[in-house]
Amino acid sequence: MGNPFPLYRKGIIYVIIIFLALFTFSISIVSASESYISSEDGPGYFPLLDKGKSATLFLSSQDYPGVLKVAAHLQTDINRVSGTMPELIMDKIPKENALVIIGTIGKSPVIDQLIKEQKIDADKIINRWDTYALQTVDEPLPGISQALVIFGANKRGTIYGMYDLSAQIGVSPWHWWADVPAKQRKTIYVKPGFYSPGEPKVKYRGILINDEAPALTNWAKETFGGFNHKFYEKVFELILRNKGNYLWPAMWPPSAFWADDPENARLADELGVVMATSHHEPLMRSHAEWNRERDGEWNYETNKETLQKFWRGGMERMGNYESVVTVGMRGDGDEAMSENTAVDLLKTIIADQRKIIADVTGKPAEETPQVWAIYKEVQDYYDKGMRVPDDITVLLCDDNWGNIRILPKKEDLKRKGGFGIYYHFDFVGGPVSYRWLNVTQIERVWEQMNLAYQWGVKQIWLVNVGDIKPMELPISFFLDFAWNPEAIKAGDLPQYYIDWAEQQFGNDHAKEIAEILSLYTKYNARRTPEMLKPDTYSLINYREADTIVDDYKKLAEKSKKIYDALPESHRAAFYQLVHFPVEICSNINEMYVAAGKNNFYGIQGRASANYYAEKVKELFINDAELTRYYHEELAGGKWNHMMSQTHIGYTYWNNPPVNKMPAVSWVHTPTPAGLGYVIENNQNFFNR
Repeated sequence: MGNPFPLYRKGIIYVIIIFLALFTFSISIVSASESYISSEDGPGYFPLLDKGKSATLFLSSQDYPGVLKVAAHLQTDINRVSGTMPELIMDKIPKENALVIIGTIGKSPVIDQLIKEQKIDADKIINRWDTYALQTVDEPLPGISQALVIFGANKRGTIYGMYDLSAQIGVSPWHWWADVPAKQRKTIYVKPGFYSPGEPKVKYRGILINDEAPALTNWAKETFGGFNHKFYEKVFELILRNKGNYLWPAMWPPSAFWADDPENARLADELGVVMATSHHEPLMRSHAEWNRERDGEWNYETNKETLQKFWRGGMERMGNYESVVTVGMRGDGDEAMSENTAVDLLKTIIADQRKIIADVTGKPAEETPQVWAIYKEVQDYYDKGMRVPDDITVLLCDDNWGNIRILPKKEDLKRKGGFGIYYHFDFVGGPVSYRWLNVTQIERVWEQMNLAYQWGVKQIWLVNVGDIKPMELPISFFLDFAWNPEAIKAGDLPQYYIDWAEQQFGNDHAKEIAEILSLYTKYNARRTPEMLKPDTYSLINYREADTIVDDYKKLAEKSKKIYDALPESHRAAFYQLVHFPVEICSNINEMYVAAGKNNFYGIQGRASANYYAEKVKELFINDAELTRYYHEELAGGKWNHMMSQTHIGYTYWNNPPVNKMPAVSWVHTPTPAGLGYVIENNQNFFNR
C-alpha cells in the first residue's frame, strides 16, 4: 500500500488551500456589498457633500455622449438627496479641494493620465466587460487635494459607476418607475479605498417588454405619444440603473422599435443598451414591419427573395449599433414554422441569413453577435440534433411557467457563442395566461437560474417582464443575480427582500415589508389570479378556501398599517410596490370564494346564498374601484391604464375582452304556503 502519510499531508494542504480560497472569496463579497458611503466624516474620507456644498463633477467632452448624459443624471440625483446641485464641468480642471473625476479608459485624457501616473488601480478593470470602479485618490492633479474617481472599462462601466454612486447615496433604481423618494442627507462622505463589484458573470443581462397591450401601450401613448425615444429613454435608464445591458423591445403589433422612431436605436447605442429582437423576429426586423410591408407569404420556400430583401434592410439599418442579431425562423407571428420539424430548411435559412450578415457588415458573420432561440417547438429541432455555427449563442428557454426545459450537454459547453436563458415573469398562452400582476417568487427564480448558471449558461439572461410596472421586485432580483450568481446564495434570499425594501422605504419597516413581499408572491404562486374560479379551493376540506381568504386579509391588514405609518412622501411608492397588489389580490380571492359559497349554498336552497351573491357584486365593484384609484388618483394619475389588463372571467387560455363577474344564483325563501324555493341564475350582469 505504501506510506499513507504523504497523501494525508497533501490532504491537509488541499483543505488549507480550499479554506483560504473560500475565506478570500468571502472577504471580496463582503467588501463589495458593504456601503462605501458614510454620513460621518473620518480620516481620508472624501467629502461628496459637506457644509452645504457638493463636490464638483468633472468630465472630458471627449468621453462617450452617453457618459456625459448620465453625468447629468448623477448631478440631479445628488440634488435629489441633498437639495444641493453640484457643478458639472467639462475639460478645464477647476480649482477645487475635492473633485469627482468621471471618465472611461481610453476616452478621458484625465483618466488615462491618472492611469499613466499609477494613481488609480486600472489593472483591476481594464479590458474587462462592463467593469467599473470608484477610488479615492489624494492629490490626483495639480491643485486638487483629493478626488473620487469613477472610471469604467467601457462606456457602460462608467455609466454603472455613476448609477452605483446614486444608489449608494439613496436614489433607488425605481425612483421614476415607482415614485420612490430619495433618501435625504445633509452630509455624504466616501470612505477611502477602491470599490468595484468586478466583471459581471453573465455577459448580456436584460428584459423583454411583451404582451404590452392594452396596459403599457395605452399608458405610453398617453404619457409619451407612443413607444418613441422619450418612452425608451426611461426604459434604458431603468435597465442601466439595475446594471442590465440588453433589451428586446415592445413588439406586439403595431409596435416596431426601429421603424416607429429612428431615434430609439440611436439613443440605445448612445447609452450602451444592446438591442436585439425577439425569438421570431430575425435580423433586426420587427414582425410588425412585415405586417405593414407584407409582400407575399411569410414562407421561405415560396417567398425566399422577398424575405431576404426584408432581412437585409434590417441589417443595413442596424449599422454599427451594438446589437445581438436573432437568426432562424418561426411561423408568421409567434407560431411554428411548419407542422413538421423541417431541420434541413432551417439550416438553409440560417446559412443564408449569415451570408446577409457578412455581406452587409463587410466582415465574417462570426464577428457579429448572434442568437438562436430554441423556444417552444424550435426545441424539437435541437432535440433532433440540429446545431448552429459555434459562434451563435443558443438561447434555451423555460416552459413559460418558470421551469427551465433543457440545459447544455457537457460536450457543448466549449462553444464560442455559449448559451443563454429566456425566462418568463409574464406569459400569454396555455393553460391560462398570466399578465396582470407579479406571481413570481424570487426563490423560484434563484433555484432555476442558479441551476442554469451551474450548467454553464452565462452568455445571455433575458426575462419577459410584460408591462414592466407590476414586476419591479423580480426585475431587480433577476438583474442583480445575473451580475454575479455566485454572490447570492439560497440562504441570502430572506435578506434580499429586506435589503430591497430598505432601498425603497428606509429602515423603519423593512423587515415587515420584506415579509409581506415574500408572502404575497407565495400566495399568488398557489394559483395565479387569472386561474381562479369559484371552485378552485375547497369549501369543506380543512377550511381550505377560508384559509386562503384569511391569509390574504391578514397580509392586507399588515400592509395597510404600514401604509398609514409611512410619511406621505413614501405612500405612492408603497402603494405601487406593496399595498395595491396585496389588497387587490386579497379582494379577488375573497370574491371567487364568495362565488363558490353562493353556488354551494344555492344548490342547498339556503338563504345565505343571497348574502354571498351580494358579496360577489360588492367585491367585483371594489376591484374596479381599486383599479380606478390606481389609474386616476395615484401619483396624480401618472400611471393611468397601467393596471388595465383584464383578469376576471377567463374561460380559456386567452384573456376575456372585459372583466366578467362570476355567475351567481339567488334563492327565493319558502313561502308560508310551503311552495318551496326557486333558484335564479344571473350570469355576468356586472361586466366592464
